[in-house]
Amino acid sequence: MSFSIKATIRASWAPEHKLSCAASIWRFVINELERRGQHQHEAGAFLLGIDRNGRREVRDIVFYDDLDPDAYASGVCILHGDAFSKLWAHCREVGLTVVADVHTHPGAGFQSGADRINPMVARVGHIALIVPDFARWPIRPRRFGVYEYCGQHEWVDHSAARSNAFFYTGLWS
Repeated sequence: MSFSIKATIRASWAPEHKLSCAASIWRFVINELERRGQHQHEAGAFLLGIDRNGRREVRDIVFYDDLDPDAYASGVCILHGDAFSKLWAHCREVGLTVVADVHTHPGAGFQSGADRINPMVARVGHIALIVPDFARWPIRPRRFGVYEYCGQHEWVDHSAARSNAFFYTGLWS
């Protein structure tokens, strides 16, 4: 019964969202990205979860440097070696899939040229989140980047005014 009430309330608050994350999980992700980036370099994570008819719900996190200790060595997020095989093995083990990825930038959460041509998961519909200011609070919504992969290095920008409807982080996640 509580699930249907929760779903009804969530539909009222974020009717078109494609990605949701409980506020407590999102705070943990942001705090860890800030800590791991040390206010000096990018940091990132894969958001794992479930997909229900095109609506994705975050349930777990795998940080890039847990998969590859050298992921931040260049100052930007680059995964080497067998990081992806470790990721897919973890997904199989916990019964979840990658629903999005998130990484930080030093300024605004815009998508760089490298981000555009090197998606972390090159699958149509993949969601990439870019957190501004190396994840330092407060995070201003207009500086936050939300992008959906269309294939062929093309993306739809759901940032700024549209991001709240696309990516929901609240009590009803």
